[in-house]
Amino acid sequence: QVQLVESGGGLVEPGGSLRLSCLAAGFNLPFYNIGWFRQAPGKEREFVAAIRRSSDSASDSAVYAGFAEGRFTIARDSAKNTMYLQMNNLEPEDTAVYLCTADSTVGFINVFSSRAYDYWGQGTQVTVSS
Repeated sequence: QVQLVESGGGLVEPGGSLRLSCLAAGFNLPFYNIGWFRQAPGKEREFVAAIRRSSDSASDSAVYAGFAEGRFTIARDSAKNTMYLQMNNLEPEDTAVYLCTADSTVGFINVFSSRAYDYWGQGTQVTVSS
């Protein structure tokens, strides 16, 4: 059974940090394009970061939304079949449900579009508030 399970969300003060984790079950994450999106109440799902698949993890290329550049880092651990999103210097505007996602396409995909992805986690709530 293919499954993505997020963890690591919570309440943090402005300027704080969180690391989200997403464990993949039923498929090998290194062979997939992976990404993180977020959705705030009343807003559309929004791209955060992604890694395009490569033949080896050393060739992974990460892309970020403008608001995430310099503050967030996406990574994956092939041995643990897990992806991460390290978030630093969090702001109240970062409050949202964060979802991990994966796609098996070989070749180019529009990693910025939620429609490109096959599998989704259930989401984890991140709240940034003092």
